[in-house]
Amino acid sequence: MATSSTRARPVRTLVTLGILIVVLFGSLFAGTKLDPKTEDNPGGASLTPGLALDLEGGTQIILQPVTTDGSQPTAEDINQAINVIRQRIDAQGVSEAEITSQGQNNIVVGIPGQPSQETIDLVSTSAQMRFRPVLAVGMPTATPADEATDEAAGDDAAAEDAPDATESADAAESDATSEETGDPAADEATEAPADDATTDPAEEATRPENPSDLAQITPELQEQFDALDCTLPENLVGGDSGPTDSAFVACADDGSAKYILGPVEIEGTDISNANSGLRVGQNGVVTNEWVVNIEFDGEGTQAFRDVTTRLTSLPAPQNQFAMVLDGLVISAPVSQVAIPDGKAEISGSFTRDSAATLANQLNFGSLPLTFEVQSQEQISATLGSEQLEKGLLAGAIGMLLVVIYSLFQYRTLGLVTVASLGIAAVITFGVISVLSWTIGYRLSLAGVAGLIVAIGITADSFIVYFERIRDELRDGRTLNSAVEKGWQRARRTILASDAVNFVAAIVLYYLAVGGVRGFAFTLGLTTLVDLVVVFLFTHPLMQLLARTKFFANGHPASGLDPRRLGVRTARYAGRGRVVGATSTEAAPVAGVEPEDAPVTDAPEPTRAAPVRETVGAGVGRADGPRMTIAERRAAERRAAAASGDDGSPSADAAGDENEEKH
Repeated sequence: MATSSTRARPVRTLVTLGILIVVLFGSLFAGTKLDPKTEDNPGGASLTPGLALDLEGGTQIILQPVTTDGSQPTAEDINQAINVIRQRIDAQGVSEAEITSQGQNNIVVGIPGQPSQETIDLVSTSAQMRFRPVLAVGMPTATPADEATDEAAGDDAAAEDAPDATESADAAESDATSEETGDPAADEATEAPADDATTDPAEEATRPENPSDLAQITPELQEQFDALDCTLPENLVGGDSGPTDSAFVACADDGSAKYILGPVEIEGTDISNANSGLRVGQNGVVTNEWVVNIEFDGEGTQAFRDVTTRLTSLPAPQNQFAMVLDGLVISAPVSQVAIPDGKAEISGSFTRDSAATLANQLNFGSLPLTFEVQSQEQISATLGSEQLEKGLLAGAIGMLLVVIYSLFQYRTLGLVTVASLGIAAVITFGVISVLSWTIGYRLSLAGVAGLIVAIGITADSFIVYFERIRDELRDGRTLNSAVEKGWQRARRTILASDAVNFVAAIVLYYLAVGGVRGFAFTLGLTTLVDLVVVFLFTHPLMQLLARTKFFANGHPASGLDPRRLGVRTARYAGRGRVVGATSTEAAPVAGVEPEDAPVTDAPEPTRAAPVRETVGAGVGRADGPRMTIAERRAAERRAAAASGDDGSPSADAAGDENEEKH
């Protein structure tokens, strides 16, 4: 039963791989029917991968940043504008877009394919910095309906509890304040008649006392907040800064939280300066803590004093002040003290880079910057098609060279390399096509270069495996044993090599920009595909081939011929046969009968002669190669038959024994 299970294991592995491939292409084919790629739906499913700007062409937009006060944008402002535009495009699911600066003022945006008008409009939308008070903070994921109901019942931020919160605040301040607002709840608390209200009670119930008033959280706003999922890329696009005079729901720019924010209290144009540096203590000693220093102009100083005075007395999270850039919260620090001079210090777990990034964002927000579209045109794909053809030709040449080398070096065994490369190509093609449909991935010329490099990486794994098998055969193992032992040794090498390639791809992807990231992506993808093919196809296939006579008997065309491998020791060939170092004829092993037919003694010239064995004898010694146990017993049997029927040893044999004793 154990033997049968062992034999069925590689078959099950190959079947599993086949099922995975069928599922991969089945899902892609189903996508072409349910969500096909059309002119109106450029992000739909297709049986071919999407191509990047350099291969397919697309739309090129030239933008000119303009400030309303006539000031000249700096290089840092241009870079920050590029980051804002890139965040918008990436969140839209458009990959391989090219965003660069042209000269000192212009920004060139290249979008592959045929982008929608919504994407084009989003690119040219101006980015604005605004400061809003925080009303509520939640986890980034969507809140289930039942949890939202429970929270609404016990949280002051719930819509139905907002009037009570307003009533408590009004009672704590003064009755006069409540009467001035005309709040029905407050009137009820002071026992004022209901008909004294001069306005609609529904409007009065939602009128905020100040920008931090929780009465602004209406049922509709609460429902919108609960349904918001900031882990989705489409909710991190930005571009919509929301209304300035009412509450607004927004995500953190990194998707780590979601917020309900009050009306705008300070505009980004009120910032006069922002910079980062190490904190200086009260005693003048510089610490190791990175902070961001922000300074407001005259109008901003007065507004910031009023805001910090109010927020400092409020509980969390209402004591937070959100900095909203391009509709996303880039920071929401807690107001600890009232700041009368308009000079604030933002501290936290900043690093040098993160502090500098926030300072650049604040400086960018201080500009009343808009983008004017200078030109918009379609880029021809003729040059990209030529580059793609040359890239595919280079890949075909590389594949052909690998095939020729494999067949020359490994004979028929090289066909396993060819089949493995074919399976790897099919899987890679399917995965890239699915990624083009699901995440908008587009294959660039740099990505094609990564696929070509992957041919050598994949072939290297097979070479390592085959050479381990041949090494085990040289040590006298059978092919079945050599395949298993060689796999144990090759597996560690393959995993270590692919791990290095994968780590290099990850580092290159996160540190590089532009087309180099496309190269890193395909390099990492093909490294994972290589592991899948070697583990689920190459090794199980070798286990099956090792059971065939063609490979197990070491046929000269199999690539596992003992003579061609330079085998110097005898090895057990199965069925009671031993293949010696000087002959491929199988000598019978004493006490073991063949299954098919008895093996006759080989002619005397090809019979392996007995060799005297001493301690330490081995391959390469002057007294001959070391014999296996089976070969030694067979030699003793022949020597006993040659000495006579009475079993007495011959003179030569006796002399050998005496010499061995001495």
